[in-house]
Amino acid sequence: MFHLLSRSLRTDLLLMAGIVCLLQVSVPAQSKPADIVILHAKIYTVNPKQPWAEAIAIRDGKIVAVGSDREITLYRSSSARVIDAAQHLLMPGFTDCHIHFLDGALSTLQVNLDDAKSISEIQKLVHEFAAKHTESEWVLGRGWLYDVFRPSGMPDKKYLDEIIPDRPVYLESFDAHTWWANSQALKRAGISRDTPDPPGGKLVRDPQSGEPTGVVMEDSADDVMRRAIPLPTRAVMESALLDAMRHANRTGLVRAISPGGTHVAGGDFEILDLYDELRRKGQLRLRFSIASRIEPPAMSPATMSKIQNARRTFNDDWISTGSAKFFLDGVIESHAAALLAPYADDRTQSGQLLWNPEDYKKAVRDLDAAGIQIYTHAIGDRAVRLALDAYEDAAHANHTNDARHRVEHIETISADDVKRFGQLGVIASFQPLHAYPDDDILKVWTRNAGPERAQRGFAWQSVQSAGGVLAFGSDWPVVTLNPWEGIQNAVTRQTTDGNPPGGWLPKERISLPDAIKGYTLGAAIAGHREKTEGSLEPGKVADMILVSQDLFHIEPALIGKTEVLLTMVGGKVVYESSAARPAASAPGGN
Repeated sequence: MFHLLSRSLRTDLLLMAGIVCLLQVSVPAQSKPADIVILHAKIYTVNPKQPWAEAIAIRDGKIVAVGSDREITLYRSSSARVIDAAQHLLMPGFTDCHIHFLDGALSTLQVNLDDAKSISEIQKLVHEFAAKHTESEWVLGRGWLYDVFRPSGMPDKKYLDEIIPDRPVYLESFDAHTWWANSQALKRAGISRDTPDPPGGKLVRDPQSGEPTGVVMEDSADDVMRRAIPLPTRAVMESALLDAMRHANRTGLVRAISPGGTHVAGGDFEILDLYDELRRKGQLRLRFSIASRIEPPAMSPATMSKIQNARRTFNDDWISTGSAKFFLDGVIESHAAALLAPYADDRTQSGQLLWNPEDYKKAVRDLDAAGIQIYTHAIGDRAVRLALDAYEDAAHANHTNDARHRVEHIETISADDVKRFGQLGVIASFQPLHAYPDDDILKVWTRNAGPERAQRGFAWQSVQSAGGVLAFGSDWPVVTLNPWEGIQNAVTRQTTDGNPPGGWLPKERISLPDAIKGYTLGAAIAGHREKTEGSLEPGKVADMILVSQDLFHIEPALIGKTEVLLTMVGGKVVYESSAARPAASAPGGN
């Protein structure tokens, strides 16, 4: 019958049908318009079902639609903020899966030794800092490299006594596993030739005189020193945290996962109330997941109760607890990482475990039974194996599954254990910049580990190819919290100068999409949050970043130069560069 109607009537009917279809599409969107609409973007969603899009609509802090400019324009209203992305790359915001946020924040108030290449440079920096900060009772700092102190790799108090004999000086190594004290600092802490080494730590002594050299190894020995150092005030901590959050947002971070406290009053877990106060004041600019540290020799009922009470109080999208952190060993540079076979450069040493294996396994079983996620610091292959064994034992004993317990660092691993991450569902938590192939890696780490173990150094691709989930972070303040430098190193395994040619252990490089995933969806999976975070898709939180360059169309060596134009957390713009502001219109704009 339709073909018998007049041409004008047929045209009118088709037009009416088109209007009805348009109304069917637009009415649901227009009934609840978006708060924010971002148009004209190159959106990399990290959603395999819809990897690319042009525009996105946000309402009440969550994503309501992702699609083309034409589709998302339907969500506009006179009250919505419209952002013209001007064809810049839009991505999910980054999660730093391993960061000591309070330590990092406070380190910005101390002398920075990251770039010092000689003892004289360190002395100059420390002396100048001390002269500028006469109000500080202690001179604190961090970042010195083992390679500066060749051939032993260890400093000596005499170098600090030469420049500051009358004030205590205490300096942390770049990896936060060794510290360097002058004579005044040792005196304040009551450390002498008669002071015994604490369990799991070492106060290094001169082999002839027996006097302490000023080198303090591992956290239990550091704790002896820390008792003498005045704690920062709450006001100082608050100010440092606010500055650090602004810095984190500028680099594209939207969530920080703190895997257990380090030095300052127990770390982030001990100041949960301060984080909560910042939230109540509307000053929390990052989401935080914070673990409690479990100290050897055993986990006490009081510690278990403390973790469970914290989980009941802090368990939402902004502040979450209910996880626990173990330290199993130290680092390879100081021969403190626990290895299955002796160190290549010193066959008398193979490192040591900081926990009795059976006591550690029992603590893991108990935490696993209580539904508490576990992070284990394990750098050497022996420590990595013990962590995997403990997680496997707990799953069998408790009949649990999908616990997603984590191993942190995994600097070297036995070939037999690579596949176990995927088999056991254990998260491989790596920090890409720890494998930055500078002198520390190429001259100290590789020498100590030896050529056979070094071939499995920071085995990102091997673990991923065997089914393991990668979660990436920084370990700030050990290295910068800037994720762009981490992504570049994950892709290239080269210094910014392009060395070594072809990359260090190039078989362990990963692709750009996989590197991004490690900071986004992989990070969300590691935290049981993949249904709400980690990719840009409807129903997930509006945590996203707009960046200065298209990572997919530049040389990998330029990734580290990426700048963030805009960072959004929960639909709120928490950082906006001056370069982005002209592209962001007022409500109802173009």
